[in-house]
Amino acid sequence: MRKNDYIRTDLASESDYFSSSERSKAEEKEEYSGIKCDKRSTGGIPIFELEVTSENGERIIGKKRGTYVTVDVGKVWLLDDAGFRAAACALSAEILRMASGIASLDNVLIAGLGNRYVTPDAVGPLTVKGIEVTRHIKDEEPGLYDSLFSTTVSAVEPGVVGQTGIETLELIRGAVQNVSPSLVIVIDALAARSVDRLASTVQLTNTGISPGSGIGNRRREISRDTLGVPVIAIGVPTIVDSSTMVWDMLERAGAEEMSSVLRDELENGRSFFVSLKESDVAVNELSRLISTALNKIFERKS
Repeated sequence: MRKNDYIRTDLASESDYFSSSERSKAEEKEEYSGIKCDKRSTGGIPIFELEVTSENGERIIGKKRGTYVTVDVGKVWLLDDAGFRAAACALSAEILRMASGIASLDNVLIAGLGNRYVTPDAVGPLTVKGIEVTRHIKDEEPGLYDSLFSTTVSAVEPGVVGQTGIETLELIRGAVQNVSPSLVIVIDALAARSVDRLASTVQLTNTGISPGSGIGNRRREISRDTLGVPVIAIGVPTIVDSSTMVWDMLERAGAEEMSSVLRDELENGRSFFVSLKESDVAVNELSRLISTALNKIFERKS
């Protein structure tokens, strides 16, 4: 079985390209073009931006053409108020930066993907719970809306197929048809390659998302191509596949080969997913962070 058969991650920043050996090999070859990287800091929060600009870039990174921004917020559940505000401001600035390049913010639909009854998968629904929606105010009290707000915000929590029997894309598409948003923002839990990334990173991308891809249960893609409007996906890694974790630790230890016994264990179909022991508080605080960042973008007129 190939190495890639063991590695499962939704994070563009965890591509093998960013290991020193793989990157040095790639940069020696002219055909490995189509990748732009930028590192910066906002309020002390590290930001890593990756832009995939060609088919070659897609092949190297294993992700669709577009922009991927990684915001390293750290262990949010351990931050003091000042640290939380700094992380929220940095995240808000990056979301606004990405949105300004693809859509207006006149009418935004926010969709919280996932199952609120499964803690590692509850980031989306819990984020929606904290969103300040305003569309109903515009419909019922237009004068009040005009005096207070500049963005129409609506939100949905479509659940998962196992709960509804309906593809998430179909539910969101129905909301889009009725709300006619200028931008859709979807929030979901992701899978990471490294345990160091768990609940400490937020990924933004303008390429959309395929719900469930991190656990091998890929559903229909939610993107501009399938909805007809710009989409920003906000994802938080909350789980690591057990086989991925074992392989990653072997690589860190410098192992280039694995024993047949270990290979048999990894291939026996007993793979499971690992989350933090503080998963409940981490997911709650990350959801609060994302909703705070979004509400800051759509805050009331001064």
